[in-house]
Amino acid sequence: MSNRTVLISGAGIAGPTLAFWLARYGFEPTVVEKSPSLRAGGQAIDVLGTATEVVRRMGVLDRVHERGTGKRGTSYVDADGRVRASIDSATFNGVGADGDTEIQRGDLVAVLYEATRDDVEYLFGDSIATLTQDDDGVHVVFERAEPRTFDLVIGADGVHSDTRTLVFGPESRFLRHMGYYISIYAIPNVLDLDHWELDYNSPGKIAGSYSARGNTEAKAIFAWASERLDYDYRDVERQREILREAFAGEGWEVPTLLELLPSAPDFYFDAMAQVRMRTWSSGRVALVGDAGYCASPLSGQGADLSLVGAYILAAELAASGDHRVAFARYEQRMRPMVDACQKFAEGVGAWYAPASKAMIAFRNLNVRMLRFLPWRGLIGGAPQKVARTISLDDPGTRLPVGA
Repeated sequence: MSNRTVLISGAGIAGPTLAFWLARYGFEPTVVEKSPSLRAGGQAIDVLGTATEVVRRMGVLDRVHERGTGKRGTSYVDADGRVRASIDSATFNGVGADGDTEIQRGDLVAVLYEATRDDVEYLFGDSIATLTQDDDGVHVVFERAEPRTFDLVIGADGVHSDTRTLVFGPESRFLRHMGYYISIYAIPNVLDLDHWELDYNSPGKIAGSYSARGNTEAKAIFAWASERLDYDYRDVERQREILREAFAGEGWEVPTLLELLPSAPDFYFDAMAQVRMRTWSSGRVALVGDAGYCASPLSGQGADLSLVGAYILAAELAASGDHRVAFARYEQRMRPMVDACQKFAEGVGAWYAPASKAMIAFRNLNVRMLRFLPWRGLIGGAPQKVARTISLDDPGTRLPVGA
């Protein structure tokens, strides 16, 4: 087999999924992860449609279900905590059909790691310092480990991908700001939530909390409309200050959630952005998941794109002896789903964080009336439709190279 040794940068969702399938196809994958251990943070994510089939084929769907959030629904509250509208999870995003589920990002990462750790080499606490390509492979210099040469390198290292920067250039060329920021962190279940989420809106902002891991803990989540901010995405203390400033003086339980910020073990803060690229490969290096085509949290499809993209990339590498052909077919197969997910995200912000009090009231009215409306199935059906844009075995998506 040609292109046998493959270095994958990133042990999130896309990286271990790709490693799983490459190992099954007879490749020798190595995963390098900058963090010293698996990253447990992040919010609840949906596994829908074609991604559910990927997880099923991996033989870990039962484990994903066991660790699912079991969230039953969401209520929108006012500044005094009065419920203004509620919606169940099945209506909201279609979770519960055909094996689809919601799971904490960190729990899904743990399931994927457990499924691969016996067959895949993991290098934690390390990263790629430099890489150079030639006809013999990709020569990688690590920050800590000894230099090695691999047949291929795949960047699965997220929206701020170092692999993408090394090979394609600065991230400013590829990131498209969606006009919102988001912050998430774990807290005790101080609101005594029972598999439920509470969300509070003021114009252009949303703050909420939902129970996690059998109600033993919860997540605090904030999002707000903002122009692009100038800060170092590695400066955690400055990010905390920005969050506090954005929600200073807000009502409901916002002060309580912010008081718990200093003790949060898994603080996350970032712009909601999309990665838009003309191509996801250059020579012997390719990108998968958020590194190549992040659709932003507004899409709700980040895990789906990572799972499906990793599966298709591995399948194409196994089917072709030429990585150039494999990378081209991978792009041709994935483009329709990537385009659909990125387009879907564009209109979500106006519903998620309405820009005015009138729009908040209008959104709540629509939620209350939804069960009486003939198009109620379209709400939960929209994420499902996007998640099923492509199938895993549709020969119609395998176009000839150059078509």
